[in-house]
Amino acid sequence: MDRREFLKTAMVTAAAAQGARAQNGPVRNLKRPLAITMWDFSWLERRWPGAGYEDWDSILDELKQRGYDAVRIDAYPHLVAAAASRTWELLPRWNQQVWGSPAKNRVRVQPELNQFIRKCADRGLWVALSTWFRQDADDTRMKIRRPEDLGQVWKTTLDSIAADGLLKHVLYVDLCNEFPLPDWAPFLPSDTERANQRGQEWMRNAIAAVRTAYPQMDFTFSITTEYEKLKKQDVSMLDFLEAHIWMTQWTTFYDDIAYTYERFDPKGYENLVERGKKVYLSNPDHWKAGLVHGIHTIADWSRATRKPLVTTECWAVVDYKDWPLLEWDWVKELCELGVQTASATGRWVAMATSNFCGPQFAGMWRDISWHQRLTGMIHEGPVERDQSNR
Repeated sequence: MDRREFLKTAMVTAAAAQGARAQNGPVRNLKRPLAITMWDFSWLERRWPGAGYEDWDSILDELKQRGYDAVRIDAYPHLVAAAASRTWELLPRWNQQVWGSPAKNRVRVQPELNQFIRKCADRGLWVALSTWFRQDADDTRMKIRRPEDLGQVWKTTLDSIAADGLLKHVLYVDLCNEFPLPDWAPFLPSDTERANQRGQEWMRNAIAAVRTAYPQMDFTFSITTEYEKLKKQDVSMLDFLEAHIWMTQWTTFYDDIAYTYERFDPKGYENLVERGKKVYLSNPDHWKAGLVHGIHTIADWSRATRKPLVTTECWAVVDYKDWPLLEWDWVKELCELGVQTASATGRWVAMATSNFCGPQFAGMWRDISWHQRLTGMIHEGPVERDQSNR
């Protein structure tokens, strides 16, 4: 990629879009970086004894103790729009990972969503809303057929939050996790890409449908693919960039250890146990260099588009858990490097320490001083001036 040409082209596009929105939402008004973590759909689904989220008061107090300012959760907007107070039967997305439920489960979204937001507000915590479009027994998510439908389910969800006076505690809305991956948005046409016309229309029209009702909010679509096509992406409809960044995206690490995101097969974790740490320690500088390159690539994208950055999923490997012969030390080492590198760029207004910062990841969650050190590092980082009050 020609970095100079990329920066020039993207800045012209961003300048043309300036002034389209008179109001700045919370993200664009941040002058000090926030430490944020991802509790995905675990906050609601992992509430059986020992799952980690049974007692919201306790874990939110622990989150504050570790220095975090915000939490990103799944608001299940398609279920809220269909019947907010109904008890829904959810199907497992996997049984090898420990996000969400490894088996069939039942949840109710409202009033639980508002109860959770209120508990966060009581502790001065922001709540960022996103969605993985969890599959229920009726596959309600497939009722979304147009971008306007996507915007409408979010409008209905925000209406339900606003009705309890809680909207002021919402940091932003990510209309679809890692758009347009079919894992999370199976209702999209198969040829949808962020860099093509169809993907652009979905992002632009969905946001327009909800922004009309909530112009004071910040909206985005988080990203984890098409990083080789950043130059082709029009992001003028996004208020900020929510990029998910791991060392494994920018290196051959997963190929080298034969990890292929197995969802219901233990083979992936068997290969992680056998090869993960060993391969990392064989050449740590190589793997670190890949992570640093990825972070700077995304920082350049932020400068080119004049959009602030948020990252809630990062920096080492995508999948990990407490498991026999899996150790956290090398993962935490990479995560610390990620925070240091990203913070120094001045492009991030909010970032995570990893995507394992939750009570179900006991080996990382219990290291309170590690979290406090990294969240302190985040809070002390600079924010470049071109990102706010535009």
